[in-house]
Amino acid sequence: MFSKLPTAWLQLRYQKVRLIVALSGVIFAVVIIFMQLGIRDALFDSAVRLHKGLEGDYFLISPRSTSLIAMETFPERRLNQVLGFSEVDFVTPVYLDFAQWKNPETRNYWRNLFVIGFDLRYRIFNLPGVNDYIEALKISDTVLFDSSSRSEFGPIVANFEQQKPVSTEVGSGGNNRRIDVVGLFQMGTSFGSDGNLMVSHVNFLRIFGNRRKGFIDVGLIKLKSGTDTQKFVNQVKNYLPPDVKILSKEEFIQFEKNYWQSSTAIGFIFNLGVGLGLIVGMVVVYQILYTNVSEHLPEYATLKAMGYRHKYLLSMVLQQALFISILGYVPGLLISIIQYEVTKKATLLPVEMTFNRAMFVIIATIVMCFISGATAVGKLKSADPADIF
Repeated sequence: MFSKLPTAWLQLRYQKVRLIVALSGVIFAVVIIFMQLGIRDALFDSAVRLHKGLEGDYFLISPRSTSLIAMETFPERRLNQVLGFSEVDFVTPVYLDFAQWKNPETRNYWRNLFVIGFDLRYRIFNLPGVNDYIEALKISDTVLFDSSSRSEFGPIVANFEQQKPVSTEVGSGGNNRRIDVVGLFQMGTSFGSDGNLMVSHVNFLRIFGNRRKGFIDVGLIKLKSGTDTQKFVNQVKNYLPPDVKILSKEEFIQFEKNYWQSSTAIGFIFNLGVGLGLIVGMVVVYQILYTNVSEHLPEYATLKAMGYRHKYLLSMVLQQALFISILGYVPGLLISIIQYEVTKKATLLPVEMTFNRAMFVIIATIVMCFISGATAVGKLKSADPADIF
């Protein structure tokens, strides 16, 4: 095998311009695939930041809820009913809704942001900064501002770090309320929200004064250690009426991902982009290899006349395809890493290069080039040396 590598490489680099065109096509395809996969996965990762940040074992939600940004409320008494099970350590409600934030600098610019309310008696978040300001949140009309929110909300982080007072208004349903930012936490933006606030459940109900009393968005359940979780879940499902459903933390995370993957056009669009990238790369590599085979058809026919089998000729073309895939993948990977950083700073989404994604793309690139090579060499199978000469 290794004795044939120089021949394949020498033939490939004989036409340097053609080689550069082939590599450019592969690089373009690799960058497209990386960007589509990176943004798609960032969408999923950003959508479940809150889910991952909740310190709960099981969660109650309304069966009519579709995603975190479209939660339907259910009676809080359902959560209190779960408290009657001996396996439960504690239960606590989580309130979620959108409010309008008034930029404290421009004073006339309002923008929607996501508000999260919770009972301060329970440390249910592992998000950076939340537990540092629990005491401050006990004061009326105080909030924590997400330091990873978009800049359109104003220089909140800079002012707070400079120990300047940060006060503004938040509004919901025509009810505007004056609030003070008493701390920062970190969660990050998503496709559903550009910024986030964390408040006590008391202050949440003050901001959303028209909200129905006794109804919550998510019920968090913390179990005692050593609990038979499957037995507990079965008991809860049999005990509670069908106006709520119980999910484990992993199921709660998957519930959110499924919404963005299948219930919106976004998941389909990114997957389509990956497919188009593969098609573009395949077509470019095929054209280059096919032209190369056509121009060297007499040489290949001579080899067949000397007794070389079609498998040998196929292996030579596939080696060229392998060279093209590897040489195109490396710069494509480097360009994508740079693009990830640019995208991350521009969108504040968690666009990160991962080992699994890098392995998937290099395998997809090699397969893409192999398919092109195998298709291009098809002309040799029926080539008769007598006809060519």
